[in-house]
Order: sequence, then structure tokens, then C-alpha cells
Amino acid sequence: MDLLFERFLSEARGEWPDIDLDLPSGERREAAIQYVYQRYGRHGAGMTANVITYRGRSAAREVGKALGLPGEMQDRLARLVSNWGYQDPAEVLTRHLAEAGCDPTQPRIRKFAALWTRLQDLPRHLGQHSGGMVVTGGRLDDVVPLEPATMPGRVVIQWDKDDCAALGIVKVDLLGLRMMSVLQDSISLVRETSGEVDLAHLPDDREVYAALQQADTIGVFQVESRAQMATLPRIHPERFYDLVVQVAIIRPGPIVGDMVHPYIRRRRGREPVVYPHPSLEPILARTLGVPLFQEQLLRMAMVAAGFSGSEAEELRRAFGFKRSERRMAEIETKLRAGMARQGIEGRAADEIVHAITAFALYGFPESHASSFALLAYASAWLKVRHPAPFYAALPMGFYHPATIVKDAQRHGLVILPVDVTRSGWDCTVEGVDGGWVVRLGLRYVKGLRETAARALVSERQARPFVSVADVAARAGLASDETQTLAAIGALAAL
Repeated sequence: MDLLFERFLSEARGEWPDIDLDLPSGERREAAIQYVYQRYGRHGAGMTANVITYRGRSAAREVGKALGLPGEMQDRLARLVSNWGYQDPAEVLTRHLAEAGCDPTQPRIRKFAALWTRLQDLPRHLGQHSGGMVVTGGRLDDVVPLEPATMPGRVVIQWDKDDCAALGIVKVDLLGLRMMSVLQDSISLVRETSGEVDLAHLPDDREVYAALQQADTIGVFQVESRAQMATLPRIHPERFYDLVVQVAIIRPGPIVGDMVHPYIRRRRGREPVVYPHPSLEPILARTLGVPLFQEQLLRMAMVAAGFSGSEAEELRRAFGFKRSERRMAEIETKLRAGMARQGIEGRAADEIVHAITAFALYGFPESHASSFALLAYASAWLKVRHPAPFYAALPMGFYHPATIVKDAQRHGLVILPVDVTRSGWDCTVEGVDGGWVVRLGLRYVKGLRETAARALVSERQARPFVSVADVAARAGLASDETQTLAAIGALAAL
């Protein structure tokens, strides 16, 4: 891979780079955040704020309450705007009020429409950024006001990420990634059952790629959606970089830029690999002449139009989320002028401009795709080589629990039911007849409180249960919880 440094840090940007650290989600991520607070002090670190604005449904309910509209009408209006949404100032809400059974000529309804439109994007309240943290060597409250967060043990600054960027304050995002928790838990279970796993040195495993080629990817990071499963057999990944492409191709950028089908046709040998201009072959050869990554678009501008790395990054930002028609026109003129100096005009120039302008907004960075592909391969490898620990660690969220269980059984893995004499809060691995099986955890019992379930496990570890009444009394189960456990057979051993 040939990653572009200016995508990370550029002198022309005049600002600090985005620094994101992916951490295992849940308690482990919170432990990392608390470490930062301990390291820099409560006055030396803080989470960045997030300005929550009025949008669609929330604005409709607030305006409806202020105007004294009946609750049932507020509900109808909220449902209406959530479907129609805030699209264009020229597209007024009054044209759609009849869909909610409202009379557009009624004064209060017209006032509702006017206020609702004016309220869009105005600040509603201050929230907490999902993971952005600011740290300082001195006192942060010398620079920005601090306030205690609603979440215990956290401090929040009263500025959002855009304020921090404008003032040159470095922000680091500590993000939680669920799959990293799955991998960490899987490795712990592998350690308990069959040995050590080093994710940094996983072998290139043909059976893993065979599973990917067959779209056998339920529970596998980034490639488990229906769209990914539909393209996996056609892209037919055979090496790691194929997986990098697979992660990146089902994204808005390749879809909007009409890059998916040309790549697949070339991958399958049904279409020749061609390039908009011969000078772009070194940049596009690894993706068969089809630009898929942001870094490729930046290098295309550098080679085809003579842009510097900083100018190419400026191009990407010009076509970013906060688009300016004037700025985009200026950049496109500069791009075409640069290509003309290189002798690239006509259809080739149009094709390059289309690729860059259609892709810049949604293009996925190759660096991100590579990192995600590592996690995708690791999860696929664990699923193939250590299925019991993998399925036991897999949270049943993206798919219905029954789908996960059926997939595990399809791979020959035995799934044992919840049992109050055996189950933990999470799923566990048990040795049976020389093999390993998965025991479902108490967390999947609908209607069972976590405190009661954890108390049950704690009491059982102290002393085995002797009867159903003993379980209920020592774990503090409510009568409906006991009935639920009985209904699913979790009390059968007693």
C-alpha cells in the first residue's frame, strides 16, 4: 500500500490532524478514558461537547407543545416530518400538512409550519461527544469552561470539536469498537481452551479465504451485511489486499461514483483493465484501474494536474461535507488547468474530474480500510479455527440471537441452553467429550435483571444451589423472573 502522508497531516490545512484510537468498547474503553483523567487530572482533560440541534421530529414536538396543539396532533406532525424531513428551504412544510390531516389555512397550523422551519439546526442543548478528548499539560479551565458530565467520573468542556479546531486545540478521539471487544474476549477463551493466539502474526489461511469467498461471514467484522455478502463471491478475495478492497467497495463513494460493477467485471476478467490516462496506471493498477480510495484520488490530482500534496488535500476538503459551490468551481478550474499543462484534455480530463468530484465526498481512506480489513481477517480466522470461543464472545446484536445460534449449529458447534447451575452472565465455553461447546449466558434471558443474574452467579460460586426456592431466595429473583427461568428450562437441573 502507498498511503499519502498529507491525508494525515498537511501544512496547508493549518490545523492539527484527526487522531482516532479504536479501543474495545464498553468497560475497557471507559477504563482508558478514566486513565486519561487520572494521568492529566480533572482540570487537565475533558470530553468535548456536542451541540444538539433541533431537527425534524424533535422540533415538531417542541413547537407543537409551545402552540398548545393536542398530543395526538403532535404525534401526527412528528411522524410526518420524520418521513418528509428538512430537505430544502424552498420546499415548505405547508405543502405536506394535509398528509397529517391538518388544515394548512388554520392560523396555528401555519404558525407551526413557519416556526418548525425556522427552528431547524438551532441549538437545543449541549451533549457529550462520543469519544473526543482534549488534554493539556496545565489547567484546561484556564482556556475553556469545564462542567461535570451527567456520566459519573467525567468532565466536559463547553466547546465542540469545531470550536477546538478553530482555536488550534488538539482533540483525540477514543472510540469504542465492539469487534475489538469480541476479539479480546475470544482470545481469552482460546487461552483457556487451546493455547495462545497472536493477532499480529496470523497465518495466511486458505480455509479462511474460502469461507470469505462463500460469504460465510455472519459475525465477521465489516463483511457481514447483505450487500457485502452479495459481493464477496464475485470479488472472491484470495489475499489480504482483496479484503481491503472488499471492506471499502460497499461504501457511498464507489456506489455514487459507479465504481462497484466496473471493478467486479475487471476482477472476474469480463472487462479489460483500462486507465483514464497512462500516467495514472501506477496509482490505479492495484484496484484494476478503478479509483476506490481517497488516497488514490489525491494522487490522481498530484500526477494528472501537478498538485502538491497539500493542494490535493485542499481539493478533498473543498468537495467535503461543507461544500461551497464557489470553492468547488475554483478547485475544478485549477484541476483542469493543471491537467491541460500535462497534456490531459477532452474525455480523459472529464473522466478524471468526474471520478474526483463524485468520490471526494464519500471516498473511504485506504488506511482505514486496511485497519478494518485486519480486524475482518482476524474475526474470520477465529470463526474458522476457534469457533467455540468466537461464538461465545460474539454479541448477538447485528443479527437476531437465533440467527447466530443457527449459524453456529450449521458449522457443527453445539449450543447448550441457559442453565442456572452452569451459565454465567456472558456465554461460556465448556469441554464435552473431548470437544468444546458454547453455553448460553444469562444475559440473553429476556426479563431477567442484570443485578439478579450476577447475584445468581456469585451465589452459585459460593455454594451450589439445592432447589428452585434456594435459587430464588439467594439470588433475590422476582416471581416473574423465576417463572421465566422455569419456562425456558433453565431450572431443569434442579
